[in-house]
Amino acid sequence: MSSSTPLSVAVIGAGMAGTTHANAWRQVGTVFDLGLPKVRLAAIADAYEPFAADAAERYGYERVVTDWRDVADDPSIDIVSIVVGNALHREIAEAMIRAGKHVLCEKPLADTLENARAMAEAEKEAGVVTAVGFTYRRNAAVAKIAELVASGHLGEINHFDGRYWCDYGVDPTTPMAWRYKGPMGSGALGDVGSHLIDTAETICGPIVSVSGAAMMTSVKERPVATGHVTRGTALGADDSADVTYEPVENDDVATFTARFASGAVGTFSCSRVAWGLPNSLMVDVLGTKGRASWDLARCGEIKIDDVNSPAGLGGARRVLVGPEFPYFAKGSSMAFGGVGLTQIEQFTYQAHAFLQQVVGLTPEQGALPPCATFADGYREMLLADAVARSAAAGGAAVDVANLPELASL
Repeated sequence: MSSSTPLSVAVIGAGMAGTTHANAWRQVGTVFDLGLPKVRLAAIADAYEPFAADAAERYGYERVVTDWRDVADDPSIDIVSIVVGNALHREIAEAMIRAGKHVLCEKPLADTLENARAMAEAEKEAGVVTAVGFTYRRNAAVAKIAELVASGHLGEINHFDGRYWCDYGVDPTTPMAWRYKGPMGSGALGDVGSHLIDTAETICGPIVSVSGAAMMTSVKERPVATGHVTRGTALGADDSADVTYEPVENDDVATFTARFASGAVGTFSCSRVAWGLPNSLMVDVLGTKGRASWDLARCGEIKIDDVNSPAGLGGARRVLVGPEFPYFAKGSSMAFGGVGLTQIEQFTYQAHAFLQQVVGLTPEQGALPPCATFADGYREMLLADAVARSAAAGGAAVDVANLPELASL
């Protein structure tokens, strides 16, 4: 494809993550090397038209639609971001693939293993680029820690500790939504835990077993809103109406341990009811020659301690993200230490990598690492399912080294 031929993009879903995708496609041509096709911001789709209209105006998209099928039927659209409830992912992705469109789908890949596998099967014969959005692997600090591990700078890794704690479900008056439906393991673990698992494997390599899992549901039921629900808020609800409640089906908190193929041990904790922590992701990596830590709240830095410290002067030191870190040198308009970093840039870097895949560029040609595939997303859900099975069996160990479900993919 000629770099002079524009590629048209549509985003399906105009909630919090959807508008972040919309912004990423708007910024995609401003980072890294030039020469990629221009991007036409074609459409924003959302069943709630005011959200779609607001996002289209804010981010410069040409058209607003309320039915995602209009995107599938539009032959001018080349690339689609799917950013809606998990239960809709399969239907929309398969329709877009049949229509010959490249598909970037938000994590987790689907609502059930059956639907995730179907999407991974569709990917094999798709003839288009398909990917699932694990954005933290694009974080400059996370990628730098992964480099430190791969190079042996921290020695032999013996322990990874990660926790992703959020508070979006801590208020029991937060209305029922799709996030609170589904089997155990599809709640906090499926939502934020999917990011945590991918981040752990980005840094330490593949997980081969899980054990010691425990899950709990803190808020047992939630009010049913009479209006549209987004970001934990009911829109257009009639406060005078009698309130009805529905049971919460999945996990508010999930913890487990894991073993990596390297022999390292991992400890994991996920929560959507962590009081006062809107979006708290923290990782620690410990080896025989050093340790490294990262906190999303201080996204533009890592802490490191290693054997290079002079005698008596050991201790964690702060290292600011700078041009020597992955992604940052050509991914920031002010590429020097102290400028800082946010979660938002990760989506732009992901969109850029996806665009490179669409035009056929490879890492050997200087492209960014490719995005996670649908098969990768299916594997992550198999790991989450193994955690849920461990919890159901009182913490029993579950082997995930050779997942037979992946053998035919």
